Amino acid sequence: MTAARASLGRTAAAHAILIAYTLIALFPVLLIVINSFKSRNAIFREPLMPPTAETFDLVGYTTVWGQGNFIGYFGNSLTVTVASLFFVLLFGAMAAFALSEYRFRGNTMMGLYLALGIMIPIRLGTVAILQLMVASGLVNTLTALILVYTAQGLPLSIFILSEFMKQVSDDLKNAGRIDGLSEYRIFFRLVLPLVRPAMATVAVFTMIPIWNDLWFPLILAPSEQTKTVTLGAQIFIGQFVTNWNAVLAALSLAIVPVLVLYLIFSRQLIRGITSGAVK
Repeated sequence: MTAARASLGRTAAAHAILIAYTLIALFPVLLIVINSFKSRNAIFREPLMPPTAETFDLVGYTTVWGQGNFIGYFGNSLTVTVASLFFVLLFGAMAAFALSEYRFRGNTMMGLYLALGIMIPIRLGTVAILQLMVASGLVNTLTALILVYTAQGLPLSIFILSEFMKQVSDDLKNAGRIDGLSEYRIFFRLVLPLVRPAMATVAVFTMIPIWNDLWFPLILAPSEQTKTVTLGAQIFIGQFVTNWNAVLAALSLAIVPVLVLYLIFSRQLIRGITSGAVK
């Protein structure tokens, strides 16, 4: 009974800490949203106050929808993010399963090699990546962004998922082999359902940098047809004058898809984060 109460206490504490960090992280988001509904003067005069009848203004949203092709920008960002997440989770889970399940000479070195991307930023290879995309004819295509973001997300995915897959019962996998299941069926039907919390955690921490990235869309896909929403918002930022109403409105709209994806993965994310806190 005492152990059960202690376990429940640790779980409640972990959830409380997670909620506190979430509220702290959401404060800047809330600040952007409330200021997007205010006039320019009110943004600078009372940035922390919610909009009132005198300060309420939708000029930022009308400007966003009137200039540029923000529906296309959103479509590009959503396509790149969803496709990159799919490949990161699929290839990352397959590599993690191979590293954790099959022991071979050089297994540890291979794991370290695949995890090097966590320590070495991919942006250091921007020039080489651009040259590769030019030679491949992939400049100004969404494919170039998907390939780069997949490579960027794989090291963290493999590192996290391999640790979780080591905890999957060997008896369960051996029972599947005795029943005649192939290694692919064991992977997709037995292992993947057991590591869904870890995959949701990887998805959340992978999708936010992809959605918010400005560097690679600016370098690899700056054309009007392939602009992402983050790059598209830069049309309102000038060298001498910045349309803050439009910038804040564009950022507020850009938050919505990320928030939806976060809500989809949130339950599994909490399970993935707190799974190691209780035994």
